[in-house]
Amino acid sequence: MHKRFIALTLGAVVAASALMANTAVAQDQIRIATNVPYKPMEYTTPDGSLTGFDIELGNALCAEAGLDCSWVQQSWNGIIPGLMARKYDAIMSSMTITDQRKRVLRFSAPYIVVPSGWFVPVDSDLADFDGDDLAGKRIAVQRGTVQDQYVTDTFGDSATIKRYANADDIAVDMSAGRLDAAFLDFPTGQSTLLDESDAYKNAGPALTQPKKYFGTGFGIAFRRNQKDLAARFNKALAVVKDNGTYQTIYEKYFGKTGESKQAE
Repeated sequence: MHKRFIALTLGAVVAASALMANTAVAQDQIRIATNVPYKPMEYTTPDGSLTGFDIELGNALCAEAGLDCSWVQQSWNGIIPGLMARKYDAIMSSMTITDQRKRVLRFSAPYIVVPSGWFVPVDSDLADFDGDDLAGKRIAVQRGTVQDQYVTDTFGDSATIKRYANADDIAVDMSAGRLDAAFLDFPTGQSTLLDESDAYKNAGPALTQPKKYFGTGFGIAFRRNQKDLAARFNKALAVVKDNGTYQTIYEKYFGKTGESKQAE
């Protein structure tokens, strides 16, 4: 009886130790959601591999933090609900840090500051992008983004706002003449429209204000109770900025100069 009790006790200790080890491993296996295509931030190569600034930086952060990360492709409309439902552990998908989002999410420190820009056909005479200039015009945005919120609030009464799942779909309708302007994160508009065709141009100001809409930069999003995981990513971000890894990835996608800038 005594020996049996000892054996059972030892068995319980071994089982508990194994469970703790498995739990520790599981805690280091992190699933990160992203929405593609959104060049140059996140997109797939012809062979189906994920790449882009967010993807490469995210992989570098995971390596520095000692995390085993995998990527989950998710539609933008469902990306925050999916995080809340624990389908994945974080979002790294060009998500602007805004006060409205901070009410339900915890964010990392901003890792890049990206302005929003106007893109129009090369023969367009749109220039001022005020209420009168855009009256009756068809404006494209990606659904559910800060650009969507801004143009809806600012021009929704005078212009027709057309919402799309991704920037590639916007490019299709722009090329078919079904749109007068697109309002996008500047690098995405440049990559999707300007770099692909001479038929488009950037016009009007690059916008980072008001902060109510355009926030303080892109951040990695977590559930509000994920304080420790956010801290690990913040620590890793500081290291990769200090050791030159961040700069190498940044210059690969944006060059040494450009509209985007590194977050301080």
